[in-house]
Amino acid sequence: MPEVTGGIPEVISLLSRSMGPDIESRVIVCRRGSGRPGSKVAGIPVEQVASWGDLLSMPLAPMFPTALNRAARMADLVVAHLPFPLIDVGIALGLPDDVALVVHWHSEILGRRAAMPFVAPLIHSTLRRADRVVVSDASMISNSRFLASQAAKCSIVPFGTDVGYWEHLDEREYSEVERLRRAYPRLAVATGRLVPYKGFETLIRALKHVDAMLVIIGDGPLKSSLGRLARRLGVKDRVLLKGFMPRDQLKVHLRAARIFAFPSITSAETFGIAQIEAMAAGLPIINTALPTGVPKVARHGIEAITVAPGDAGALAAAMRQLLDNTLLAGRLGRAGALRAHAEYGQDGFVSRMKRVYLDALAGRRRRAVAKRS
Repeated sequence: MPEVTGGIPEVISLLSRSMGPDIESRVIVCRRGSGRPGSKVAGIPVEQVASWGDLLSMPLAPMFPTALNRAARMADLVVAHLPFPLIDVGIALGLPDDVALVVHWHSEILGRRAAMPFVAPLIHSTLRRADRVVVSDASMISNSRFLASQAAKCSIVPFGTDVGYWEHLDEREYSEVERLRRAYPRLAVATGRLVPYKGFETLIRALKHVDAMLVIIGDGPLKSSLGRLARRLGVKDRVLLKGFMPRDQLKVHLRAARIFAFPSITSAETFGIAQIEAMAAGLPIINTALPTGVPKVARHGIEAITVAPGDAGALAAAMRQLLDNTLLAGRLGRAGALRAHAEYGQDGFVSRMKRVYLDALAGRRRRAVAKRS
């Protein structure tokens, strides 16, 4: 949905805008309220299918599968970002033999036991039809109930971002950074949707034991409950729930901060593009020891301090350590900026993804020709 921010929308936007003049992109999304069939976002055609609301975190958009299937029949390549059951329904309606399918597998579906008997067969069908499956870290294959049988199709492509954007400030942004630093000399920033797996409840509990100001940037269903928790713990005056923030303001807050907290508590957090953005801005990271790519992006003792998921005491100790030890914080921050440049630039990511797309398309066309002959 256009009003939803986070890692997946960032990836879709980056890839749609950056494929080059030889690839024409079109995006289909759900939109709360009425649909918009002919709109453009950043110059990319976007079909926005009407959604009546959400059920189990999925939009209630009954026309999405038919819109996807109709568009797929005019395409050479369909790129599906999963899990998103409406996409699986659209693919189950049938794709032409010569249309390639690449799946970006972003995470496992955790919980939702009541829905799994209905959803799992659709996911397996999509993965069988896929020509390639893209994951951001190898752990996603070994830890997945769905990908084990499709491992031969999987390509490991870590995400990337526009590293230079997060490094540079214009005069206005620099002035705003200096103002924030004066107002909040011990500023910690966290970003993400306000949903349970992000661990923001743990972060607010940790703040009770840290002399710092915390800014949490992002919207979601937990905003009210997080505010109530901050009041109950007596830290309301040191927690700012900023909601959605434009990209330039996010950059200003990252550059003004002393530390970046990434306290996710479940394997629904598979990578953490927000870590890369903070590293590019020169921040030391505090992340969690999840069995995913999260602690591999920013590594313990090199670019980050990694703590146990859900451990407010350990999180508080790491925050105090980085706020009080400027030499350690500076060393981790500089290492993070170097790693962001070396490993997670957007040009390398886009180039690798374009190769995956074109290889999938070529293989699908060869098979289609062989089948016809």
